[in-house]
Amino acid sequence: MKVLHVHKRRDNSMTLRRVLAVAAAAAMAFTVAACGDDDSGGGGASSSSGGDKSGGRVGVVLPDAESSGRWVDFDEPLLKEAMKREGLEVDIQNAQNDKAKFATIAEAMINSGVKVLLLVNLDSPSAASIQENAKTAGVKAIDYDRLTLGGSADYYVSFDNTRVGEEQGKALVKCLGGAKGQEIISIAGSPTDNNATLFHDGAFKVLQPLIDSGKLKLKGDKATPDWDNAVGGRNFEQLLTANGGKVDGVLAANDGLGNAVIQILKRNKLKVPVTGQDATIEGLQNILRGDQCVTIYKAIKKEADAAAALSKNLIEGTKGETNGTVKDTEAGRDVPSVLLTPQPVFKDNINVVIDDGFIKAEDLCTKDVAAACQKAGIGG
Repeated sequence: MKVLHVHKRRDNSMTLRRVLAVAAAAAMAFTVAACGDDDSGGGGASSSSGGDKSGGRVGVVLPDAESSGRWVDFDEPLLKEAMKREGLEVDIQNAQNDKAKFATIAEAMINSGVKVLLLVNLDSPSAASIQENAKTAGVKAIDYDRLTLGGSADYYVSFDNTRVGEEQGKALVKCLGGAKGQEIISIAGSPTDNNATLFHDGAFKVLQPLIDSGKLKLKGDKATPDWDNAVGGRNFEQLLTANGGKVDGVLAANDGLGNAVIQILKRNKLKVPVTGQDATIEGLQNILRGDQCVTIYKAIKKEADAAAALSKNLIEGTKGETNGTVKDTEAGRDVPSVLLTPQPVFKDNINVVIDDGFIKAEDLCTKDVAAACQKAGIGG
């Protein structure tokens, strides 16, 4: 059985900043439960689907629609399909990166009688408060993709996120080509997302020994609050300017941040290896153009399927199938977990996302990347 220790970075730039849960709790306490029945989901971000209604109902709160295309394009429809296959009703809503809205949606779901609450948290303190309210109401909880430190979720479903970072670090080294003294900049994810800490830690398990030996030079390392791509781009531009307008490679935590970095590089007439994550169409197209070195593909269908199966287990009172535990150091407990394996995707193996049914060739191979797709053996 695999045990993954979840911890907080010592680096101040990635220290997990506690956002007071009081605001979230207050919003939850004074919210009218009827919000959960609003089809708009607080801004057109709600969907519901049902299998056998007697099977039970699951509430899902997704974090946003901007930091990564995965939440709307992949997780929402795949979770809907997976829950339906398990004979469960599901209410999926998106908090649009608003912690008060997140709390409001979750409280309305609890009050409406969901049996399981599945959360992709915006930060740990506010999500832990929500999970405590759910527990009091007899509602089970699953942490989906992001672990809630100090929370009380019954299960955690995600990928081996330290390994995600390791694969990003290895890919950056590979794409840099091995010349000594190359200068790199790191644009990390949100300091309130435990996954971002793990991605960063994993990458620097690979990169730090090379930095210590002088083979690589780290010229900047900046976290990106709320995974805001615009902020990430500005941070990169500032670090690039401070380094005299030059850099040899960029460790970007996901495809959204990677694309923000690429736009700054283009503006400065630079083309260097950039990493990413989530195998978004944007990220894959950047790889085909030669602007991005790698993305990390995470088979979200498997993640959604595992979450749906565990939801059914919780509703039926049966033990779910897991493959490890994750240590929540704040709560002092081992959380039963399903941890899936991430896969690096380069230009030479980009077909994997097509073959797996994750991306359709016609959606990927548009306009300026059509020729690159044909060269890679994708599409007609």
